[in-house]
Amino acid sequence: MKLLILPKLWTLGMALVVILTASAVFAEAPAEKAKGQTLCTMYFSLKSWSVFYKSGKGYGAIHCDNGQKADVTIHSQGGGVSFGKYDIPEGEGKFSAVSDIQELYGKYGSVGGEGGAGKAAMSESLSKDGITLEIKGRGTGGGFGFDFGGLRISTMTEKDREQMRKETAD
Repeated sequence: MKLLILPKLWTLGMALVVILTASAVFAEAPAEKAKGQTLCTMYFSLKSWSVFYKSGKGYGAIHCDNGQKADVTIHSQGGGVSFGKYDIPEGEGKFSAVSDIQELYGKYGSVGGEGGAGKAAMSESLSKDGITLEIKGRGTGGGFGFDFGGLRISTMTEKDREQMRKETAD
């Protein structure tokens, strides 16, 4: 009799695990924006390199559906076992809903892997204080490895603007 109960309990337990896992996944999914919140998109360019240490810099603009917008500077950094160089001239990032554009500034954490050469593609999910940022882009470069690190988004200073002008003039 006990042998017949164990498979039923195991099946019930697995069903419960599936239900709990599915509810956790859907609970993490970005919901529609609530009243008083805004959805924002960032358009950016990013150049990065890695030889164990990963570093990158880029520029972009954030546009929100409530009319807020800002020019931003992007810095990526991290470490791991990765080697490569990338140039992503037309990246796009979508943020989860926030109350104000100011909430988007700061450091987002990530863990990722890469592999390829020639035409580069990136897609990454980052998070900070309950805000998610899904980025994607295409460009050139290549590399391979695994890394962890972050992406810092800050308001563009006049010095950043001047540096951007010099880099795009070359």
